[in-house]
Formats: sequence, C-alpha cells, structure tokens
Amino acid sequence: MNQAFPSTVYVGRFAPSPTGELHFGSLVAAVGSYLQARHAAGRWLVRVEDIDPPREVPGSSASILCDLERLGMESDSPVLYQSHRTGAYADAIDNLLRQRKAYWCACSRKDLPASGIYPGTCRNGLARGKAPRAVRLRVDSSKIKFTDLVQGAMEENLEKSVGDFIIQRADGLPAYQLAVVIDDAFQGITEVVRGCDLLDSTARQIYLQACLGLPTPSYAHLPLAMHSDGKKLGKRLGSDPVASLPAVTAISLALRFLGQSPPPAMRLEDLWPWAIEHWRADSIPVRVNSNALP
Repeated sequence: MNQAFPSTVYVGRFAPSPTGELHFGSLVAAVGSYLQARHAAGRWLVRVEDIDPPREVPGSSASILCDLERLGMESDSPVLYQSHRTGAYADAIDNLLRQRKAYWCACSRKDLPASGIYPGTCRNGLARGKAPRAVRLRVDSSKIKFTDLVQGAMEENLEKSVGDFIIQRADGLPAYQLAVVIDDAFQGITEVVRGCDLLDSTARQIYLQACLGLPTPSYAHLPLAMHSDGKKLGKRLGSDPVASLPAVTAISLALRFLGQSPPPAMRLEDLWPWAIEHWRADSIPVRVNSNALP
C-alpha cells in the first residue's frame, strides 16, 4: 500500500497548531524533526495547522514562529498555513465522494457505540428523514503495517479499531487526518517526525494516502513529555511556555530528553552545529521518565 517518494532529498516538517504558546512537548517535536532533517542534509519546513478556528488562540501563530526563530530554527520555505489550503481539501473530499470511497453520514457523537468504533450506520445511504452531517471514509479489513523509526513495527486493522472515519466534520471543516495527508504530499514530506500522541493516527493517514494515490512518508514518533501525574505536557494543562527559558537552556533540555548528550556551557550558535553533527536517532528513547523534565 505504501508508495515511495521519487526524490532522494530528505524533507521534514514541524506542524504546530496555534492553540497556545510553544511548550516543552512541542519543542521536543520541533527539535527532533529539525535535527533529523539537518543531519540528513535535507530541508525542514514549518506548517501552521490553523483549520480549527474554535480552538485557536489569537496571536498564537506569531508567538510560536517567533519562539522558533529565537531558538535558532527557521523554515527552509515560507511557512504554509492550512487555512490557505481549504480548496485542496474540498477537492480531495469531492474526489473521494465521486469514487464512492467516502460517503455522507448523519450520525452524531451520541449515535456511536461505547467503543467509539463506527458501525457503518450510513454506509449504504442515509435513513429516511436524516440530514447529512459529516463525510466518512470507507475502510476495509486489510492490515496497515509500517515500521516506526522510534516505536518499531506497527500493525492496525482500521475496520476493527476505528471503523469508517470522518474526513470532513459536521461544521464543514476538513478533519485533521485529511488535511495532514494532503499537505504532507503537497510539501513533499519524506519523513514525519512528531509526538507519540499522534501514533494512532498514522494507520488512518497511510490508508488515506492510498485512497488518494499519494506517497507515504516514513514515520518517527517521539516520546511524550509528561507531568509527574502522568498527564501529557501541553497547552491545555497550562504548561510553562518555552518562552520563559533561555534559548540554549531550552534546546539543551530538549536534546537530553531525546537521548542526546550535549556538552555543558555551550552557546546556542555552537550548540546547533554540535547537535546536527552528533545527532543519533537510535538514541531516542521510546518513553522518557517524567523526572527528566524541567
């Protein structure tokens, strides 16, 4: 099911959502993706995933981009904003509907079983009196297999794990799964390096890539930064923003979290060349103890 990219040039990306300031968990993803690209003498791109207006925080995009610049990470191409790409998402959805790979669904969240696995209620058409709400992608019983650089061999049967999944929400917005697949292909991404919280999205994205005839990149899912109570370090929990840390401190902490051993007392302009030269992806831990966090 996977297709190879025709280009031999490595292209990676960091794709934050503008829902708050850059926090340590996001910094880890940024540093990991940046070093994978730079160590491979490849390109590193930034994409702002701003297609969920109800969750966006005004000024967040600019704040994140300023933090990246302050920390010494700059995109090799102009920043791509998903809010400028809605036409591409609509075209893809129309294409999938025409091919009957997708269909309109009238179900709301309360109509789903406790398992959350969609039972195919609207697969063969809407019930009488029901209005279309969202668009779902048809899945089959095939096993999606891939080898993650950090997490190892993965396998998932979408029919059993999630069922037909949403690619256009009831509010008309494209779902994350669709938008990220379209834009990874558009930007020529050869490897997706991101947090392990998105590992369970990967099989759906690989399946979507096949349905759309798009290439499948490699994947590397980094360990999550956790609070001592076991909750993911993130914006919703009001985690301390990276902006409160000196740049060299923030990058050094992220490097150690990712299993690297930066020398002490380095200036930022010296730390980055060292990190690029000595980057060891095989040193990234699958999980990190919360005590490793600042």
